[in-house]
Amino acid sequence: MKRTRAKETDDESGGTAPGGIQALDAALSVLRVLRSFDGPATLSDIAREAGMPPSKVHRYLASFIHAGLAVQKERSGRYDLGREAAELGVAAISRNNFVVRASDELEELAATTGHAALLAVWSHNGPTVVRLERGPHLTTTSIGLGSTFPLLDSATGRVFLSYLPPPQLAVRLQSELERAASVGVSWPDLNPDMASVEAVAMKIRRERIAYVDGRYIPGLVAISSAITNWQGEIEVAVTLFGTHRGLLQPDSPARGALIDFAARHSIVPPAQLGHSRGVPGDR
Repeated sequence: MKRTRAKETDDESGGTAPGGIQALDAALSVLRVLRSFDGPATLSDIAREAGMPPSKVHRYLASFIHAGLAVQKERSGRYDLGREAAELGVAAISRNNFVVRASDELEELAATTGHAALLAVWSHNGPTVVRLERGPHLTTTSIGLGSTFPLLDSATGRVFLSYLPPPQLAVRLQSELERAASVGVSWPDLNPDMASVEAVAMKIRRERIAYVDGRYIPGLVAISSAITNWQGEIEVAVTLFGTHRGLLQPDSPARGALIDFAARHSIVPPAQLGHSRGVPGDR
C-alpha cells in the first residue's frame, strides 16, 4: 500500500532524532536487537526484545533481507545478520586509526616473513578480521574479512584474552570453558579452568606473543601479537599464519618481525604494560 504524503510528514516529524524519520529509527532498533543475539533468532524472540508486534518486525526484517542486511535460515526460519551488515561493520571498524596505520605495512610484513597476515579487532562477535594479506605463498583457508575467532582455540583470540579488560571477556570466556569441559577438550598448554587460562595469559603478556599449532584449523599454525593504545589496551591483534611449523619456533625470524611490528604500531608497547590486564581473576 502506498504511503501518503501526510504519513511521511508525520513519520519525519515524530522521529527520535531531530529531522529524523521515526519509522527508520524503529527499523534500526530491530537491526540492533538482531545484532545483540549470539546467533540466529526467531521472529518471536526478536519482537519480544524489540518491544514490537511480530507482524511489524516481520516487515522490517523482510526489507533487511532484500537489502542484504539480514538473512533467514531455510530450515529453521530463524533470522541472522546478512553479508551487507557484516561488510558495514568491517568497513566501520577498519577506519580505526590503529587499523589504518597497521594496514599500510601489513602487505610488507606478509612479504618479508613469507606468511599470510591479518589484523583483527574486538567486536560483538569476538575477535574479527578486518584486514587480510595472503602473502607470497598461497594458503588455502576459510579465513576472510569478517571471520571471527574463538578465544581459546586461536592465536588471535588468545591475544585478546590476554589484554582485554576482564568484563569484556567474562561471558564469552565462560561459555568456551564450559563447552570445553562438557566435551572433555584440553590443550597442550591449557586446561579448561580459570587458573590454567590465567597462566597462559601471563605467559603471552610476558613473551608478547600467542600461538596455536593447528587445532583450530587443521594444518594451519599461527602466531599473534597485540597493538596497544595510550592506555595500554589492545586495539588490534596482528597475526601471521601458514602451514610451515617453523613459524612456531622461538628463533623464527617471523616471530621477531611480528613482535617488532606490533610494538612499532603501539602507543604503549606491550612490553611496558606489566600484568595489569587480562582474563577475569587477573586483577
